Amino acid sequence: MMRTHRTMATTLAAVALAGAAGAGVAQAAPATAGSAAPSACRPANHIAKVAQVPGNTGHLHYRVTLTAPRGYESCELAGSPTDVRFSHHGSQVAATTDAYGDQKTVVTFGPGHPVHYDILVRGSSRATPADEVSFTLQAPDGEIPGTSFAEGSLKVADGTLIGPIAPGA
Repeated sequence: MMRTHRTMATTLAAVALAGAAGAGVAQAAPATAGSAAPSACRPANHIAKVAQVPGNTGHLHYRVTLTAPRGYESCELAGSPTDVRFSHHGSQVAATTDAYGDQKTVVTFGPGHPVHYDILVRGSSRATPADEVSFTLQAPDGEIPGTSFAEGSLKVADGTLIGPIAPGA
């Protein structure tokens, strides 16, 4: 009889632990439609990468692509990122920037809806290497708090132009 009670107690403990573990997994599951999921526009909730794309003669052209994993709420972005800074191996690279293009077009960003913006560098002969870009995203009604970061090899110079957010990768 003692053996039966011990077996039942062990079984009940295992079921309780499995139930607790299962509850933890359910709580961590991605949000569904109609729930209060975190915004993909917040810097901690998206991934950004820099890649060189074909440019014009005398210009370097880079694309910064932002993607959001599942479980985040789509959001709206508009215009060029601001407070754009470049660094190389952790040290800031001096380069002035300016926005170009349509600053009013609203773009939806979120899971399954990547966006990008372009970096155009004039006079590539004066360009300095960088491996990271930091920037602040803009919503239609103002700045999104926080700084986003993108990694990738690029070169920058004074007068670097930052394009507006556009749909697609």
